[in-house]
Amino acid sequence: MTVLINLASLGKYCPTTCGVADYLFNYTPDSSQSDLYNKKSSSMYDDVLRFEGTIRSQEQQLLDLQNFVSSNERRMQDLKQLSRQLEQTCSVPCKDTVEIQPTTGLDCQDISNKGATVSGLYYVKPVMATDPFLVYCEIDNEGRGFTVLQRRRNGLLSFKQNWIQYKEGFGYLSPDDSTEFWLGLEKMHQLTAGASIPYVLRIELVDWQGIQRYADYNSFRIGAEADKYRLFYSYFKGGDAGDAFDGFDFGDDVSDKIYTSHNGMQFSTPDNDNDKYDGNCALQDGSGWWMNRCHAGHLNGRYYEGGKYTEKDAGEFAFDNGIIWVTWHDRWYSLKATTMKIIPVTRIDSTGGQQSGIKQFGGL
Repeated sequence: MTVLINLASLGKYCPTTCGVADYLFNYTPDSSQSDLYNKKSSSMYDDVLRFEGTIRSQEQQLLDLQNFVSSNERRMQDLKQLSRQLEQTCSVPCKDTVEIQPTTGLDCQDISNKGATVSGLYYVKPVMATDPFLVYCEIDNEGRGFTVLQRRRNGLLSFKQNWIQYKEGFGYLSPDDSTEFWLGLEKMHQLTAGASIPYVLRIELVDWQGIQRYADYNSFRIGAEADKYRLFYSYFKGGDAGDAFDGFDFGDDVSDKIYTSHNGMQFSTPDNDNDKYDGNCALQDGSGWWMNRCHAGHLNGRYYEGGKYTEKDAGEFAFDNGIIWVTWHDRWYSLKATTMKIIPVTRIDSTGGQQSGIKQFGGL
């Protein structure tokens, strides 16, 4: 049977190939118009990306400004603290002369053996020294003479120094033992490397509650400059401050204790990096010390009033850069006062001599 279709009823377009072709011919969009829209869309997208980049750049600028303001606030606090300390210092009349005791010797114990009984400034000339140099001798009632290597008291002295200063020494020696100083690595080497009797290094610490603790290290000596004034000792002799020089497990890495031990480490300063770290521990901390990767005890760190500080307080690198001894207080607690001093091992009793060996800090 034949079916007839009225093409007129379908209108202009019929369901045939010719009808589809006719539709496409008449309704295909203008390609030039499409290109124009694509270009406009691409331009708008580029504008969006550019605006996003501008926003990110401005956000970074705001962050940098916030960090700059925070840094200035910390510096202002440091300056205010320094101003208060200087006012206290300047309230005491200055002396025109400094009293230096007449007795001389190889070290402070030798001076005590010669009859000196008063703590104060003395000239010593160790076996390895070419010329005598001035030291502060701490002489107790038992006739023991400690040669003081380092003293921190009040934060008046900056320990942010370079290699030359740490080698030669910096700060001020005073007969009344009221000032801060670093005796100098070369002098420490001359005192310890040529001694006929090994030294005990005594470290004395004071926190912001006035509590005192100590740590003793046997056979302490400092190597020559050619070996970057390497630190040596035979063993931890004792003390209630704990053995921070042996390293500490902070829980950050399985190798923490190894990476923070100090025996056998060379001395590092911000301008002379000799540590075991890929970076520069001394530069990060802003002071010199026998760094490993980096430390568990650091007595030349930044002075923080009140003791407690944070990563934000630590500045750009945000590492623990205070005066720390982590086997007593944690790494975010900076101690108030420290002393490093040496004495021949024969003058320290087998228990460490805590009661008779620690001198009360003046004014603390």
